Amino acid sequence: MTKRDLRLSILVLFIIVNCQLSIDNSAFAQVQVNYEQDYKNAKLLFQEGKYNLAMENFKKVIPYDKANDYSQYASFYYAVAAFKQRYYSVSKDMLNQIKMLYPNWEKTEEVNYWLALNLLETGDIFQGVKIINALKDKKLQTEANRAKENYINKITDAETLRMLAEEHPKDQVIATSLASVLSKNIASLADREELEKLIDDFNLDRNAFITEAPKSFFKDIYSVALVFPFVVNRLDPSPAKKPNQFVLDMYQGILLAKDTLEKQGIKISLRAYDTERSQEKLKFILEKDELKNADLVIGPLLREDNALMQEFSATNKVNTFNPLSNDFDMVKGNPFGFLFQPSYEVIGHKAAKYLSTDVERSKKKCLVFYGSNMRDSVLAWNFIAKAEEAGIKIILKQEVYKEESNKITDVLATATEFDEWKAPSQFTIPKDSIGAIFVASDDPVIYTKVVSAVETRKDNTLIIGSEVWLENGSIALAKFQRMNIVLHAPNYVSANSKEYADFNRQFIKRFGRTPSSLSLNYARTGYEMMLILGRGLHKYGVYLQDGFNKEVQEPYMMTGFDFRFSNFNQTVPFVKFQYGSLEVIATY
Repeated sequence: MTKRDLRLSILVLFIIVNCQLSIDNSAFAQVQVNYEQDYKNAKLLFQEGKYNLAMENFKKVIPYDKANDYSQYASFYYAVAAFKQRYYSVSKDMLNQIKMLYPNWEKTEEVNYWLALNLLETGDIFQGVKIINALKDKKLQTEANRAKENYINKITDAETLRMLAEEHPKDQVIATSLASVLSKNIASLADREELEKLIDDFNLDRNAFITEAPKSFFKDIYSVALVFPFVVNRLDPSPAKKPNQFVLDMYQGILLAKDTLEKQGIKISLRAYDTERSQEKLKFILEKDELKNADLVIGPLLREDNALMQEFSATNKVNTFNPLSNDFDMVKGNPFGFLFQPSYEVIGHKAAKYLSTDVERSKKKCLVFYGSNMRDSVLAWNFIAKAEEAGIKIILKQEVYKEESNKITDVLATATEFDEWKAPSQFTIPKDSIGAIFVASDDPVIYTKVVSAVETRKDNTLIIGSEVWLENGSIALAKFQRMNIVLHAPNYVSANSKEYADFNRQFIKRFGRTPSSLSLNYARTGYEMMLILGRGLHKYGVYLQDGFNKEVQEPYMMTGFDFRFSNFNQTVPFVKFQYGSLEVIATY
């Protein structure tokens, strides 16, 4: 090869190498342009709200590359776009990936903000609130708190809010939301005290959470209206028992109490209104000025009349007492509406408290049976909540439909062993392993099955039931005396008490007959209620709730009345047959 040829070859090689370098540099520049352009395109789509298309374009820019300056931002906006489309798991995974790969990135606070929103949206309230409360950026914290308030205000369970408050004791949003929930669902004195403390600790507007009654005032004579379904136009003048006998019994008990109060210097003017079991007639009665000016109303006795009565009570600020219902929903939200009886919630709580004080039984297994109606469910689950809180192990929570009541026998009395006489001696749930059975039902089909199954087991299982079981004779009194059956009995009166004897004597003298012997005696309930309310009016004035909030009311025949910061009685006695007599064994 000549020198000329060699020079020519070197020149060609130089040209080739330079061309290759130019191509490489051009390609490198093109990559730079593509990353930037793809990011800008994706960002534009994001700003236009085209989040799905934006995600596709951001995806191209996410991979790590030394030449890619947009990976972190693309990852972030990809996560936000996913959140906007409710792809919460995709968004959360990407945000967590950013935190792992770029722990010191300048936008970590924003990453945490969007991660918190994802957690709140997917129900992980505790972790979401924890992240929001750890934010340091003031602007982000303000926005995050607005979002937090939106999610927390949707929580209606007081216990969840209490747990949040324990973790964040200085959080105003959580405290305000808990106060709001408590104000609508005060089920005990403890709830009211908790609400009062929240209002004081966080300087909340008291009027926003507690509707105070007007200032009370006193009168020489107090007018009390009875709004009852007397149905006078259908009454038979014969001495035979009437279809609405319970209404007449209660009315006569109230009349007798009025006489007693008069002797004590307390003057009550009674006005009776007959609803005739008619909504139209009730509306007519509630429009009367004389009723609007009543100092206190007793009624209704029928559930279907309650909505109209509560609206009347709240609008006209007239205290109304329902004498028979245990349903807190009947008066919820009305500061002038009261239940004379304990609520199902309170009965459930107090039954759990009774069981928890029995050290031996509370350490054993517990079963709960309840009917398919709302009343039974509320009673059962309030017992369950408090029992489990006390450490009681509940192995079965069984809803029972009437047609499936044999399931109770299957659970409790399915034999696994037999003695020499082929009688059951052991069961699927071993003998003596059950401490107690709580039966949240007044349906004889359900509670008689429980009693019968426990009788078959021949162990000493405690059965907790209701005083209503004594009424219809479905269970022989001998079984109550022989077996370990305890009843919650708010209407209990000792048949051996002097007060009961005096009441009977006065009733016979006034009306020429004896009151009903049922455990839930309507004449007796009317008498006791009118005495409590009449004395309350005399002692505390028209708005007697102010006084009722301060102290427990002294009973006459019954066990006790505690209306402190509550719309219902919170005293629940428990009774049991002992030596042939029904006696109170505990009161809570």
